[in-house]
Amino acid sequence: MNKQHWKAFAAWVNGTAPERATAPLQELPAKRQKKHPPKTDEARRVRVFSRIYHMTSLVVCLSVVCVLLYTLFHLPLFGAEDNPAVNEVVERYVTQGLTETGAVNVVTGMILDYRAFDTFGESSVLFLAVSCVMMLLLKDQNNTSFADILQLQHERETEREISDPILQKVVSVVVPCILLFGIYVVLNGHLSPGGGFSGGAIMGAGLILYSAAYGMDAVSRFFTHKTFRTLTATALLCYALSKAYSFFTGANDLPSCIPLGIPGAILSSGLILVLNICVGLIVACTMYGFYVLFTKGEF
Repeated sequence: MNKQHWKAFAAWVNGTAPERATAPLQELPAKRQKKHPPKTDEARRVRVFSRIYHMTSLVVCLSVVCVLLYTLFHLPLFGAEDNPAVNEVVERYVTQGLTETGAVNVVTGMILDYRAFDTFGESSVLFLAVSCVMMLLLKDQNNTSFADILQLQHERETEREISDPILQKVVSVVVPCILLFGIYVVLNGHLSPGGGFSGGAIMGAGLILYSAAYGMDAVSRFFTHKTFRTLTATALLCYALSKAYSFFTGANDLPSCIPLGIPGAILSSGLILVLNICVGLIVACTMYGFYVLFTKGEF
């Protein structure tokens, strides 16, 4: 730094510097002002709203937790005589369930006879869920490019190359047993613990295991998109018609033409066996359908 710069600095310290010497120093606050502009009213409002929002969210969450804990600690003991759940409805299920439904399994009789309308809604929800996923993820000739086709072919060739023969041999033995057990659970749902939901889940898991071992091309030989649509639509329609008949005859005090059969026999409990088969097919198709759509985007 030369002598002239020292004189300018000394003049600025003593307060006798000319305007040209102080000009750069006066510009410094202006530059800082551009980098850090003062907070406006809008910024203050946003900051206040953010604080209020976070505090309100915290209060609401803590209130909900406290209410749930209070309710939990004041619930009656399970199986207590003064339990509100132990009322005439439950007594009717237990005492008259076998006589009115013909099902040895009281739970199945309750789900597929007394509350069959709710079960139909649950099955419809499964079908609608997989249908919505299909509309979003299903690949066909209208939304598949040539690059997608080449990638799909490459993935299929890779599946064939990395296939494990030991896994395939084990699966070829295990999967038939899984499917057979799932069919047993569905058909005996009115006689023992099980039914359409659990049996359908077992069969769906068997299909997924077979597809993971042999590839989806092997499953597509007998389970295609058309098969899925046919099975689910037929099962839902059969379920709806069966229960429509039961609701019509029951609401009008008309005798049913479908006998309940002998309790304990495989062909008994009226329409419950048919309804179990319908629910089992819907659940099995839905499980495998979700797996295929999320994995490949096609059946």
